[in-house]
Amino acid sequence: MTAGTDSPLLAMLRYAEPFAAGSDLASLRRLLAGIQVPVEQKAERLIEASYAEALAGRYRTARTAAMMAFACGARAPRLREQLAARLRTSNDVALLLELIDSSGDPRVIPIPLLVAYAAQLSYVHLQERALQMLDEAKRGDDRYPPVLLARAQVLTYLGRMQEARRDLEQCIAIAPQIGQAHWFLAHIGRATRDDNHVQRLRGILARPGLPAREVASFAFALHKELDDLGEHDAAWTALEQACGAKRSLLKYDVADSRDLVDMLVASPVPPVLPRADDGAARVPVFIVGMHRSGTTLLEQLLDGSPQVHGVGELYDFTSAMRYATDHHCKGVIDRTIVERAGDVDFGEVGQRYLDGMAWRLGDERCFTDKLPSNFLNIGFICRALPQARILHMVRDPVETCFSNLRELFSDANPYSYDQRELADYYLQYRRLMAHWHAAYPGRILDVDYAELTRDPAGVMRMVAAFCGIDYLDAMSDPRSSGRAVATASAVQVRDRVVRRDVPKWAPYAKHLQPLVAALRQGGVEVPELPA
Repeated sequence: MTAGTDSPLLAMLRYAEPFAAGSDLASLRRLLAGIQVPVEQKAERLIEASYAEALAGRYRTARTAAMMAFACGARAPRLREQLAARLRTSNDVALLLELIDSSGDPRVIPIPLLVAYAAQLSYVHLQERALQMLDEAKRGDDRYPPVLLARAQVLTYLGRMQEARRDLEQCIAIAPQIGQAHWFLAHIGRATRDDNHVQRLRGILARPGLPAREVASFAFALHKELDDLGEHDAAWTALEQACGAKRSLLKYDVADSRDLVDMLVASPVPPVLPRADDGAARVPVFIVGMHRSGTTLLEQLLDGSPQVHGVGELYDFTSAMRYATDHHCKGVIDRTIVERAGDVDFGEVGQRYLDGMAWRLGDERCFTDKLPSNFLNIGFICRALPQARILHMVRDPVETCFSNLRELFSDANPYSYDQRELADYYLQYRRLMAHWHAAYPGRILDVDYAELTRDPAGVMRMVAAFCGIDYLDAMSDPRSSGRAVATASAVQVRDRVVRRDVPKWAPYAKHLQPLVAALRQGGVEVPELPA
């Protein structure tokens, strides 16, 4: 059963919404007590309603349904797995953790539920807790491929690469058809002439009938290893195969991105508030830009300061805007949120965001929120959080775009698998950032990636001053931070800052001409490479 527009269930959810807004579980339980059906059936119908309401775009009733399902106290592992996903989607992390804790000793939790809990804990950047679940799952069955793959991923985030490699190799030995395991293995090390998997990957890709999702994983892995070996033409062939397979799985329209940026640029800009500098206030430091522009490196360096807590990539601000506009969007933002933003109380948005972040934080005055695509939210951030600092990573356009092109994202960033679509998205991003700088002067600091790698101390002194913190030498070396890193740069940021004199895209210049031409046509200066 799902909640239709006129259904009694939807009416009940709307009635219960104020209780959910105040996290009043006692009132939700009293309301549920009047429904004379078994607990498990109540929970199942509410979870279904939560999914249906989210698909319909109704964020608050979707969240209310998830909270009511939690209040039921269902014990069935299947329902708990689904409920954990719903609570994480609505950013109700306290309830997610309570749900997990109420499941009892991990030794008695079924292995599939341990893996599901670990996935949700990893999503909210609780990697050590996720690993505890996966360690228990591996003790229960050390030959279960989903456990080995998930554990390797979390170990990578924690910087434990050798352990991750062992789990991946064991996973591949048991289930060589899982492409994601090969992709992870290719990215946690560097292929050499004596140690690579090129022939194995080519052999698998030659098999007929391989699903497109698996083709993408295997071909991206092959591209990475051939690139390591300096076989650039063959690496490009693999990359084209990978991007084509992945793009075939995704729905994306260039016009949608253009329309969204048009709406943001056309939105009224309220009187500009000065940046608040109340010494007692928590200071969010938003790190934004294109994906693969160096945002993870900048956060890692900032985390070297005892005054900064590096939190990672979060959707907490998006969750606050979803709640304020009562709209569930698939990504960071969409047209409906922009349309409804005119009626939003941004003071409440900012407070909801800070309240939702509080459980993560220690005594540090500043904390980072490093979701690159928050560049779309800058106008809303400036209005909701006057004390926030916004650091914008700027990197060579072709290097940034090429790094996106060769990265296998989940189902995010669908623009990144086609050169012309990628160029168009970059141009919209550049146009929007120019608008934000004009609309909110002084609120955004551009941080040049190339300059950061040439002179990390000088750039980080500038960043520290902008953020209102003291500069320390530890902020110039990413190895000073031991935090978990759950991004595509999890391996690279474990090392020292590396300056690259020849861009990574240089060997692929002849293949990247559609990208370069589209960028130049859009007014981006792309210098000719030296002969």
